[in-house]
Amino acid sequence: MSDAPVIDVRDVVKTYDDGRTLALDGVSLTIGKGEFVSITGPSGCGKSTLLHAIAALEEPDSGQIVVNDKEITGQRDLSRYRAREIGLIFQLHNLLPNLTASENVQIPMYEISISARDRARRADDLLGLVGLTGKEKKRPTQLSGGERQRVAIARALANEPPIILADEPTGNLDSKASQQVMGVLRDIQREKGVTLVLVTHDIEVAREADRTVSMLDGRIEDTGPG
Repeated sequence: MSDAPVIDVRDVVKTYDDGRTLALDGVSLTIGKGEFVSITGPSGCGKSTLLHAIAALEEPDSGQIVVNDKEITGQRDLSRYRAREIGLIFQLHNLLPNLTASENVQIPMYEISISARDRARRADDLLGLVGLTGKEKKRPTQLSGGERQRVAIARALANEPPIILADEPTGNLDSKASQQVMGVLRDIQREKGVTLVLVTHDIEVAREADRTVSMLDGRIEDTGPG
């Protein structure tokens, strides 16, 4: 793992309700290449807002966010960044119910130049990577909660992004499915060398990380080993 920052958050402020609600209060954070960082804290502390800002889903009021030496704050069109640089996993898997597992995984690939045959092959390979060989043609309603979340992980990997951002990926799962999903994420992070940033309120999940960042009232309160 390199010490060079892949994600560099610099004094970021984010408010809502015309400035009445302070979500991020001058947050600064650096994350190295290949690092697994968990962000924890109580509901409303700003952890998801921080992740969404890194994902370019939220625009900070002030401050800078630099990813792979490119500033993403203030940029007009970040669709290419979201398609190629990051993979997103949410608490709700957000799979399209009328599509198969393989078809769901292929959705991000429409943003890049890849043939239909290669798209399908890559999707099936990724489903194999997350332990879903044989489930390629299943629709979300035919899969368990843990399996649906693993499809979402495969989808996040579709364009081979160097960074995975996961917002409460185990929040809707029982303990067994949660362990399986975390096992998949850990294996992918180690084997592929991706940078993994995971928001969670679950202390046991947070301890899986190389480093844990604790937030409170929009600020980083502490950071230390997972």
